[in-house]
Amino acid sequence: MAAAPITIHQPRRLAVGAGMIREVGAWAGETTSVLVIATPITAGFVERLTLSGRVSVFDAIPGEPDIGTLDAALAAAHQAKPDLIVGLGGGSVMDVAKLVAALWDGEQTLSDAAGPNRVNGRNTRLVQVATTAGTGSEAGIRSLITDPVKGAKIAVESPHLIADLAVLDPELTYSVPPAVTAATGIDAMAHCVEAFTNRRAHPMIDDFARMGFRLVGKYLARAVNDGADTEAREGLMLASYYGGICLGPVNTAAGHAIAYPLGTLLHLPHGLANAIIFPHVLAFNQPAAADKTAEVARALGASRVSSPGDVGEVAKAFCLDLGVEMALAAHGAKEEDLSRYATDAHAIRRLMDNNPVDMSVEDVLGIYRAAY
Repeated sequence: MAAAPITIHQPRRLAVGAGMIREVGAWAGETTSVLVIATPITAGFVERLTLSGRVSVFDAIPGEPDIGTLDAALAAAHQAKPDLIVGLGGGSVMDVAKLVAALWDGEQTLSDAAGPNRVNGRNTRLVQVATTAGTGSEAGIRSLITDPVKGAKIAVESPHLIADLAVLDPELTYSVPPAVTAATGIDAMAHCVEAFTNRRAHPMIDDFARMGFRLVGKYLARAVNDGADTEAREGLMLASYYGGICLGPVNTAAGHAIAYPLGTLLHLPHGLANAIIFPHVLAFNQPAAADKTAEVARALGASRVSSPGDVGEVAKAFCLDLGVEMALAAHGAKEEDLSRYATDAHAIRRLMDNNPVDMSVEDVLGIYRAAY
């Protein structure tokens, strides 16, 4: 059976390598006003952008940006009136930067733009400079913002959110702590693996996914052990980027759906939530994607796996060896809350419907219990 048709969007220009952040200023040329979206930590890299013109920084971006965060960033843009917006940070920063670039000078609100292909356009140039290797947000056309009232993610998806320039400079990730390096690296792997074993899997995306999860298997432990290992850091940034490409035409599946309530309700960082859930969903899906799951297991260091139990053990050992605390209870989860998480996760049909195996609410609850 022929694969379904797909469309792949990538940044108009991609710069990869140590020190490439310094190319941003030359690429941007003469600018009158630049708004840099950052965190208090990544704001320390602003001078390395070598920008001309007036540079404003908005750095109040939390780990899980919500509607209030976006509103504050839009207010900063209305004040700065930028002709260039730079996202300088991880996925949360870059997701906000996309929406600010698309919405700040128009009539549309977040609710107008929510969903697929509802953004009217974009007049402001956008640069995305990744400082972590996890979400791959610099590669993609999707932005996620938390609705604190509903405790759910709002997804905006549009080609108008794609970067004009994306920069993968491994030197910016040297200072990422080992625990964050591990969790975000597993998140990058989950993006690739969930697209690879997906109902909507596509041969071309499969090859981006393979490149991604093999790079994580090869380099993640090295980067956790030595943050300044440039080769390993660059390998992880590429893995993250490939994962971001996988998200566009195929997207993730049950793993991310089950991780989301851990972010919106338990307030775990996105990468950590995905790391905790990853082995359990990989094992659950193994019977429906045995050959592809075996490829993933080999990338994680296993010579052969024959059962869901084997797969789960291999993936969990990979995460534990990186120092990830894999028990939800250790992160403050309460057993009585697991059923609420399961109901919320099961309702995220845009991801759940991609899973190679149909999951009931009880199946989802079983995964939370196994991870508890």
